[in-house]
Amino acid sequence: MHKNNKHKEDYDFKRLIEGYPELEPFVFVNNYKKQTIDFANANAVKALNTALLKVHYTIDFWQFPDTSLCPPISGRVDYIHYICNLLNASNLNKNITILDIGTGASCIYPLLGNAVYNWNFVAIDSHKKSIAYAEKIIIKNKLKKSVQLKHQPNTESVFKGILKPNDRFSASICNPPFYKDEAEAFEATTRKLKGLGKLTDSVTRNFAGQAHELCFKGGEKAFLHTYLYESSLFKTNCFWFTSLVSNKDNIKSIRTSLNKLGATVFKVIEMHQGNKRSRVVAWTFLTEKEQQEWVK
Repeated sequence: MHKNNKHKEDYDFKRLIEGYPELEPFVFVNNYKKQTIDFANANAVKALNTALLKVHYTIDFWQFPDTSLCPPISGRVDYIHYICNLLNASNLNKNITILDIGTGASCIYPLLGNAVYNWNFVAIDSHKKSIAYAEKIIIKNKLKKSVQLKHQPNTESVFKGILKPNDRFSASICNPPFYKDEAEAFEATTRKLKGLGKLTDSVTRNFAGQAHELCFKGGEKAFLHTYLYESSLFKTNCFWFTSLVSNKDNIKSIRTSLNKLGATVFKVIEMHQGNKRSRVVAWTFLTEKEQQEWVK
């Protein structure tokens, strides 16, 4: 994990339960004499992440349907920390505004980015109900001045219909859908539960998630290439365009496409969380002169 991630060590369940008593029924002592939860239990996972937000980031209200994707806080805040490194390296360290693509019902990146670095956000999503739940979270946590929500009416577009010519963002961030359809998502969940030794006749994702959150026609690769292409149509709207990439095999085609589209810089930032490997890709179309003018 990133050196600034608060969750590098074991969770302090005593402190978390004190801050969020609803977590207590899910906590038990395992065979190694350590407190933990059943990470295959979606309700336990949601309670843990709610407690983390409340105790470590003073987010007092975080409610959305149990069927919606419940993001793991430790992994999501890692992305935020690495984006901060990227911005600092470009001398972008004041008046930061981030564009969050596919914010979801949990609105997690704006919550964390504002709590940790006091960034402003414009958060977009193509699902109206997700926007409605995210808006309630923003209002309840008194973040209306820092987070603006926008509905993307076209499920096959990223920036089209959203960005205006004069919009300027320090970076865009995105956690793209992984799967090409619900069948692929089901197979992945089955493999994960089998690995945890929790496979039963009833397969339930421990982080939940609905089809519009997890699936895109063509999967992660197709979504990312839509994102890449549309970023080339709005070259000067973002200093950095970024995305998480789950499948490392997609990196080669991303690099090739961005070279053809005229990106001036392309970076791959490796992320490690225990045995899990992920990465952030970042690119810009700005020339060195344009980059210098941006930060003046």
